[in-house]
Amino acid sequence: MRCYSYRYSYRSALLTLMLSALCIESQATTHSLGIQRKLYGESIAYDMNASGQVAAVIKEKNGISHAVVLDKGKLTRLEGDGESESEAKRINEKGEIIGSAKRDGIWRAFIYSNANGRREIASLGGRHSYGAALNNSGTAVGFSDTPDGDWHAFIQKDGKAVQDLGTLGGKVSYASSINARDQVVGTAMDSEGYRHAFLYDEATGMRDLGTLGGKLSTATALNDHGVVVGSSETKDRRWHAFIHDGTRMVDLGAKIGFGDSFATGINNQGHVVGIVDVPDMRLAFVWRDNKMILHPSGKSLYLTNAINNQGHVIGASYDRGLNAATMPSNSVPFVDYGGSKILGFNMVFFGLALLMAIFRKRLKGIFYSDRLPG
Repeated sequence: MRCYSYRYSYRSALLTLMLSALCIESQATTHSLGIQRKLYGESIAYDMNASGQVAAVIKEKNGISHAVVLDKGKLTRLEGDGESESEAKRINEKGEIIGSAKRDGIWRAFIYSNANGRREIASLGGRHSYGAALNNSGTAVGFSDTPDGDWHAFIQKDGKAVQDLGTLGGKVSYASSINARDQVVGTAMDSEGYRHAFLYDEATGMRDLGTLGGKLSTATALNDHGVVVGSSETKDRRWHAFIHDGTRMVDLGAKIGFGDSFATGINNQGHVVGIVDVPDMRLAFVWRDNKMILHPSGKSLYLTNAINNQGHVIGASYDRGLNAATMPSNSVPFVDYGGSKILGFNMVFFGLALLMAIFRKRLKGIFYSDRLPG
């Protein structure tokens, strides 16, 4: 009979305890959208409307992506003749999709619908334009290069000429989302060269939303009430998810308590989704009803790209490759603590994560070193 030394038995027990802690109540379930990896390669869902139509991409082994729409199980590629690469970013309730496609090395934003086919969105005078989001009125936002080589956010209404949204004083801005009121969020460079989250509307122009104490921030989404989410650098140069209620920036990362966190979507109910990265580990989070819900990626989504008003979190799961999938935002949580209660858990969880990182490289020794002769 063989046995381990006491030292390694202790470490094995500790490892088992850590793994158990990460698995208890990890009941979040994802729903695959059925894009077969053997047939199409990896897949990522970016958005889904109330009718269940999905804007997604499929990816070749070399990483090249192709825009698709998934509608009632039917997958349609959105590339035109001569286009080598494309992306689909958002879909509205009318089934209109915004994305970008590459032909002869030049990227152009487009809007696609079954009824009207595809329409290109022009640039701001440069060679390229990229589509990022659109609302139910068909107003589109994105970013484009300018004749002098800068990159600026744009908005296009009613098929009219694209409008330059400007910057915060620097040379660069990117739009990432638009709501029903034609408010736009994104990231723009200020006069000192730092990139900050912005909120734009026609009446007040581009507004700097600030940071959580660091030098950088970025806004990724907003809802029809004007509530903005994104991520910001903190004083200690970590990245924390935030929610901005129009008056102040609230640190969601502090409510999580560990890792780097990034908010990626918000719906009209104010539910926020995103990801948390710690060494050797990723979690998905849902902030709803003043509670932070955490799911390990093995039990939930690896990427969270949006959350719709029906409560579906849209993104991709990971199992030796990315698979387009959704998850109910009210899935049974890994952790569901309100208020300050989560902080105590986070201290324990972060300690376990650190221990996992420390012992990860010693796992081989746990199983093969210091064995006593039997």
